[in-house]
Amino acid sequence: MASQQSERNEIERLDREYTLGTWTRQRDFDPTQIADTEGPRIVTAEGDSILDFSSQYVCTSLGYDAERVCDAVDEQIRNVPYVNPGWATEPRARLSEKLAEITPGSLKKTFYSTSGTEANEVAFKIARAYTGNHKILSRYRSYHGATAASLSASGDPRRVAQGPEIQPEVPGMVKGPDPYAYGSSLDPDKSLEYIDEMLELEGGTVAAVLVEPLVGSNGVLTPPDDYLPKLKQIAHDHGALLICDEVMTGFGRTGEWFASTLYETEPDIITMAKGLTGSYQPLAATTVTEEIGEYFEDNLLNQGHTFAGHPTACAAGVAAIETYEEEGLVENAREMGEYLTAELESLADRHPSVGERRGIGLHQGLELTRSTDERVPFEERSDKVSSNTTVLDEVGAHALDNDVYFYTSVNTIVVTPPLTIGEAEVDEAVAALDEALEISDDAMDA
Repeated sequence: MASQQSERNEIERLDREYTLGTWTRQRDFDPTQIADTEGPRIVTAEGDSILDFSSQYVCTSLGYDAERVCDAVDEQIRNVPYVNPGWATEPRARLSEKLAEITPGSLKKTFYSTSGTEANEVAFKIARAYTGNHKILSRYRSYHGATAASLSASGDPRRVAQGPEIQPEVPGMVKGPDPYAYGSSLDPDKSLEYIDEMLELEGGTVAAVLVEPLVGSNGVLTPPDDYLPKLKQIAHDHGALLICDEVMTGFGRTGEWFASTLYETEPDIITMAKGLTGSYQPLAATTVTEEIGEYFEDNLLNQGHTFAGHPTACAAGVAAIETYEEEGLVENAREMGEYLTAELESLADRHPSVGERRGIGLHQGLELTRSTDERVPFEERSDKVSSNTTVLDEVGAHALDNDVYFYTSVNTIVVTPPLTIGEAEVDEAVAALDEALEISDDAMDA
């Protein structure tokens, strides 16, 4: 036992000393070693088995026991582990065909990269080339990635964390309002009117409108049923494309293969990552309509990556989709989503600090409030990039003490478990959250 403790301490020390942590001041970087996984759980080096009820960063949608994916990666890496994107491989061809089958409408041709960030950058370049315009209109409560252009397109607090001198925005990024009804003075229909007016005043210079169909890490915002089709029409009226960032919501999380389908909307471009392989391999994709694909038959697609269409990652993607299909995980997300919704609504009724439950399927969130009379957040958006310990942090930490992990972000508890979960795991997670929410109840304004 002492030797195991010593080894754990050594691994954590090495990680702390030689690794730069993400999105943090390095003095706050203090990772706990994960030594094993099982089903929907991660296991620490000390042996604590933690129910992962946020799928890490909303990405481990298959849980941690997807044997088909593991076998596919093992076979591919021993066969053709890598060739450059100029060669054809069976995994890439099969995956591209499969994506054309499961994505909405006439979406057909796919470009591969390694992260959602890159997938969105590719979408920007394609939209600009196809339309001849350069601006991208996104929304303030959004996150589209960490590289220069994708972060500039985000409304997330990380966009301005270091100030304009260190972190200037890429030109051509325009922000509009989002369908955030809770505590906002601008209702969703008015936000669409605002975007319509913005596009009119931008004078035909906007290449695309970029949205997460359901916002993820900026509050799990759920639009009205008619929002997305109206937005697409507005974009097209002004000569702009609609890009749907489904990096979080894709691959069954909402009870449909893609959230766009929930809203009966076919994007011009769709971006995806995370659930594409269940995070067993880093892989992202940008899929365009047949019409846009045909444009590049005679026009240069000025984009490339060393690892674009990496055969081992694509093999994981094919196997992941087969797993979703054969295990009925999209349907399970729909069914468990209904059960989870009822349980979270019950929590909201019992805990006055829960201002609103939002979400669909297994893409849900609880926004907390200090006041029962109005929305008064426990944390400001800027706290996402501060070192301050917030009430949300305390709620999450208490749940973790009871061996359930929830990701918290922008005053919201993100509830996005693997698609493999059943009622027993929902009950376990809700019980931990029920106890943890007493902290926020006690912290409410008198």
